[in-house]
Amino acid sequence: MMAFDAGKATRSALPWLFTFLWIAAIILALLLFVGAPVGEALSGFWNGAFGGRRNAYLMATLSRSALIVGMALSVMLSFRAGLFNIGGEGQLVAGGLVAALVAVLMPGPPLLVLVVAILAAMLAGALWALLAGVLQLFMGVPLLVGSLLLNYPIRYIASYLVAHPYRDVQSGMVQSHLVPQETWFAYFPGTRLDIGILFTAVAAAFALIYSYWTVHGYQTRLNGLSPEFARTVGLPVRRLTLQTLALSGAIAGMVGAIAVFGIHHRYIDGMLVQPLYAWTGIIAVLLVGMVPWAVPISGFFFAAVQTGAAGMERAAGVPKEIALVVQAVIILFVASRVSGALTASRNDGDGHV
Repeated sequence: MMAFDAGKATRSALPWLFTFLWIAAIILALLLFVGAPVGEALSGFWNGAFGGRRNAYLMATLSRSALIVGMALSVMLSFRAGLFNIGGEGQLVAGGLVAALVAVLMPGPPLLVLVVAILAAMLAGALWALLAGVLQLFMGVPLLVGSLLLNYPIRYIASYLVAHPYRDVQSGMVQSHLVPQETWFAYFPGTRLDIGILFTAVAAAFALIYSYWTVHGYQTRLNGLSPEFARTVGLPVRRLTLQTLALSGAIAGMVGAIAVFGIHHRYIDGMLVQPLYAWTGIIAVLLVGMVPWAVPISGFFFAAVQTGAAGMERAAGVPKEIALVVQAVIILFVASRVSGALTASRNDGDGHV
C-alpha cells in the first residue's frame, strides 16, 4: 500500500486554499466598493441560498442545481473523452423545445405522453450533438467550432416556432402552449421542489458508474488522454466519438425536458439560454478538473452562488450581478490552471523540467 505523503498533499492543497482566499478577498472588495454592510450582505447570501421559510430558498437552489449539474454532467462526459463539445446550449434548447411540442401535440395517456416527450427530448439533444460530430469527422469542421456554431440555428428555430406556428397567442408572450397539467412533475411534499432533480441524480450516478466501472468509459477516457495512442492500440475512435457525443447530447436534452415539465410547464423563448445553464455547467466541470464525483458538488456551488446573490440584493441592496463577477473570477482561475498545466506539459515534453 502506498504511504500517505503529507507534504505532497499539502502542496497540492495550497493552490486551492490560496485561490479561495483570493476569491473571498475579491468578494469582500466588491462589497466594500458598493458600500454594502458586509455582515448583512453575507447573512443575506447565506439565507438566500439555504434559508427561507420552510427552506424555500434552499429548494430554489436545489431546483437550479438540477439543471446546472445536469449540463455539467453532459459536458464532463464529452470533455473526459477529449471532445470539446461546447454546444450544450443548443442541445439543451433542442431537448426543451421537442419535449414541449411533443407534450402539447401528442394525444394519449399523460404518463405515456410524458415518457415519450422525455425520450424525444433526449433523442433531439443526441442528434444535435451528433451533427457536430459528423461535421468534424466527415467535413473537417473542428468540434469546438462546429458545436459552438450549432447553438445559434436551433435557438432561432425554437424562437420562430414558439413565436409563430406554436405560440400561445392569448398569453401575449413568445412561448408555447402549456403542456398538459397531468404531465407536470410532482413536487416533494411540503416543498416547491419538483422530482426533476431525481432525473439529475440518476444521471449523476450513471455518469459515475460509466466513467469508473465500464469498458466504454475507460476507452473514452483513454481517447481523451491520448487519441494517438487510442488509435494505435486499435480503439474505434470514430465510433467512440459519435457514441460519446450522442450520450452527452442526450443528457443535455433530458435537462431541457426537466425544465419544461418541472419549472416552466411550457417552452418560453430564451428560458434555457438567458440563465446560462450550459456555460455555467462548463465552468463547474473545469473547476474540479473533470472529476466525476466532484461535478455535482461544483454544480450545486454555482447554483448557491446565483441564488445567494439574489438574497444579498434583497437583504443588503447588493447588486446580484456580483454573482456574475464571482463566476468571472473563477473562470480566470480555471484559465490560469489550464494554462499552467499546458505549460508544465510542454516543458515536460521538451525535457526542461
